[in-house]
Amino acid sequence: MEFSCKAFKVGNCEGQKVVDGETMPLLLQAPESNKTGLDSLLSDLKENKEWFEQMLIKNSAVLLRGYNLTNAEDFNEIIEAFGWEDILYVGPAPRTHVYKRVWTANEGPLSEFIYYHHEMVLINESPKKLALFCEIPPPEGGETPFVPSFRVTERMLEEFPEAVREMEEKGLKYTFTALSRSDTSSMRGRGWEDAFGTSDRAEAEGRANALGMDMEWLPNGAAKTILGPRSLTRVFDGRKGRRMWFNTLVGMHGKEHSSAMMADGTEIPDNVVKRCGEIIEEESIQFKWEKGDVLFFDNMALLHGRRPSLPPRRVLVTTCK
Repeated sequence: MEFSCKAFKVGNCEGQKVVDGETMPLLLQAPESNKTGLDSLLSDLKENKEWFEQMLIKNSAVLLRGYNLTNAEDFNEIIEAFGWEDILYVGPAPRTHVYKRVWTANEGPLSEFIYYHHEMVLINESPKKLALFCEIPPPEGGETPFVPSFRVTERMLEEFPEAVREMEEKGLKYTFTALSRSDTSSMRGRGWEDAFGTSDRAEAEGRANALGMDMEWLPNGAAKTILGPRSLTRVFDGRKGRRMWFNTLVGMHGKEHSSAMMADGTEIPDNVVKRCGEIIEEESIQFKWEKGDVLFFDNMALLHGRRPSLPPRRVLVTTCK
């Protein structure tokens, strides 16, 4: 890999993998022991912003490790140093605002596995970048696994060319049911009032429509959101023409509060969904947190999730355009 930035040195970390010539995640560290402070890091990031963004597109995941970062305020300053525009999270995960642009990651039970997904994949405008900060690493488990999305497309085309062609042509439709109030006992427990920032149904419906969703109101006060048609795969500029598996088919198919099907109502064969889930797991890279880590994802290129863990675990997040 060509590396031409003197502000950082490249390192190795547990679980790191080379995929199609790209190191994931690319680990960047301070070149000298006296440059691990926040002020030094902020200066280096501002001076090398364009280069850093190129590395993120090239490698899909970039990790800053070994810097003396301790809290949400430090994390927020790093994000502000890039000047990236904020994009507000919309989705089912229960989250709490912490500081300025920083939120908690999914607050669902640590005992549950959060399935692989592109952040806000079903919303009209998804964040291009996702940044995560580890304030408290878990004593056991709690990895953030991620998957090069193009590899899923390649392998699904190899094994199920006709099914992929049909889903691509027809598009996908999803449904998701949200209660009115948030339930933090579930990893998808964010209520529609919190998600849309209002308790007024007409207002919530208008905001949902603006995001590309239709809504149905259920007798118990819950809202059923309907999204579609949506693409199965997408190609994004600057990413070698790769077809990304830009959907949440496996994560929503046949679940208690969600569904995924072809846009015309055709059911997706169970064996296709099952094998897709296996492929995603086989292609996954298991990232283990250390205190103070800042991990950047190209959200257009990677799916990510969360392994179950023992408490405590506190990872903060911000989403950027």
